[in-house]
Amino acid sequence: MGRFVFRLPDIGEGIAEAEIVAWHVNVGDRIEEDGRLADLMTDKATVEMESPVAGKVLELAGEVGGVVAIGTPLVVLETEGDVGEEPAPTAPMVEEQTEVVPKVSARPWSDTGRADPGAETPSIAPSSSPPPEPVCSEPVEDRPATPILSAKVLASPAVRQRAKELGIDLARVRPAEGGRIRHADLDAFVSYSGEKGYAPAGPDGRDETIKIVGLRRRIAENMAASKRNIPHFSYVEECDATDLEKLRADLNASRPDGPKLTLLPLLIAAVCRSLPGFPMLNARYDDEANVVTRHGAVHMGVATMTEAGLMVPVIRDAQAKNLWQLAAEILRLSEAARTASARAEELSGSTFTITSLGPLGGIASTPVINRPEVAILAPNRIVERPMFVPDGMGGERIGKRKLMNLSISCDHRVVDGYDAAAFVQEVKRLIETPVLLLTD
Repeated sequence: MGRFVFRLPDIGEGIAEAEIVAWHVNVGDRIEEDGRLADLMTDKATVEMESPVAGKVLELAGEVGGVVAIGTPLVVLETEGDVGEEPAPTAPMVEEQTEVVPKVSARPWSDTGRADPGAETPSIAPSSSPPPEPVCSEPVEDRPATPILSAKVLASPAVRQRAKELGIDLARVRPAEGGRIRHADLDAFVSYSGEKGYAPAGPDGRDETIKIVGLRRRIAENMAASKRNIPHFSYVEECDATDLEKLRADLNASRPDGPKLTLLPLLIAAVCRSLPGFPMLNARYDDEANVVTRHGAVHMGVATMTEAGLMVPVIRDAQAKNLWQLAAEILRLSEAARTASARAEELSGSTFTITSLGPLGGIASTPVINRPEVAILAPNRIVERPMFVPDGMGGERIGKRKLMNLSISCDHRVVDGYDAAAFVQEVKRLIETPVLLLTD
């Protein structure tokens, strides 16, 4: 018998450590070559680690939520022969992004992994540090009703065997990268097809303790840091969105075969038109260096709620896109987030964020700033109410109008209340005179 020490390899430029978000083996388990060991989150991606050799698991590097440094032991295996020690720089792996799916997630991070609570898990002294920012993996298609295992794909024997046991035709699985199907791709396929019952079980009336790891922990720490470090203030204004909604309906009617415009592209266009006059709001504040960077381009973050938590895909150069291009980008990015296919650069670098709960938007809100940005805008739900409107003869009459509140939160260290209010008033002017959104 031999002893094989698998060290955490170099999994990306500048990456010093990774957080364990799920174990797929327990101490005492037998694992085959290319078998799944663990999922680890870095500041670039979530990485699936696969075993380079077959053997029995002797030691694991700590529990879910622990942090392991590059080059330190991740797993110790007992092998049939003396295979030595795995060099730190190499290891089979696949990058993917964390769950962001509102229906069924490819990565249920609320699960604490397969580790048996009653089994002993020897520790290999993991380090401790805040978890990094997540990203997402490729979407997959539903499998046919009668799957047939295909041999015309790239996959390891372990992946082929698992696909056969699950009844999955590998020809129907879209690999996340490199053309080779991994265990993570099978997980994503099963989760999105919804035919294997992999969704979390419903509540049974018992208490449940869930360890906060991975994306959920990242969100928790970011929100806490934002509220701890940023002195927020909020401002709310009411807008008449009747004409805006009519314009939206007319634009949709003009393109019956195209994708339908929602209200969000129109609101983003209004924000992009308004920000040049208020550059202090389209900014990022480095509070350690005490430097504010005011951006010329608007990289619009669109807060997207998922089963795992809030994600913020980014529309690059939103100010240069027309309404239809904005609509297409919103659809593409939200779908990428919800099907775990967004790239890392699509989830970072925003300069201003808009967050909307649609019909759940309430009458007002106090959104938390997406640090290091300095402002976030939340349109609330549209409600119909009577109000005084011009009667066309110099007087007024009572009419039914579609009203919507705009709620903005700003960083009071760099944004004054007057500037925030003036900005919202400019957005309101464009919403209430929406034809201006169609002019150059």
